[in-house]
Amino acid sequence: MRLRILRFLGVAVALLAVAVLAAGWGGLFAGTRPAALGIGDGLLMPCPPTPNCVASQVNPADAEHYIAPIAFRTDASGAWAALVDAVRSSERAAIVVERPGYLHAEFSSRVLGFVDDVEFQLDAGAKRIHVRSASRLGRGDFGVNRARIEAIRARLAAAGV
Repeated sequence: MRLRILRFLGVAVALLAVAVLAAGWGGLFAGTRPAALGIGDGLLMPCPPTPNCVASQVNPADAEHYIAPIAFRTDASGAWAALVDAVRSSERAAIVVERPGYLHAEFSSRVLGFVDDVEFQLDAGAKRIHVRSASRLGRGDFGVNRARIEAIRARLAAAGV
């Protein structure tokens, strides 16, 4: 009897895992693109109160959400082109909006297809690129948004930007 119960539980867990993966691959975890993206009053939108967003234009005292903007040493057009190339060549990234001084891309997670909205705003005079990276669903992100921005920052630095 105990062996039957264990087999049943094993099959149930396997079926549940397949169902979750199928839901992710079917786009169930992608969420809906937020309407409140872009630049308003000269700034990227603020982060929601949940800990699954980082942005460079929030108060630096907000350690949960604040991340430094990406500084660059080259000319603004070269830095911007390098940023666009870095995003375009990133795995599971799709550029949604690309216009002078503003970029919006969607990054999808590998297994379940969770989508994060990542935005960049060029501040040529200050030689920096402001960033905002936010998960569409859930509360936490296991530090994925912060790590993504830091990886892009490192790629640009390695390229001499």
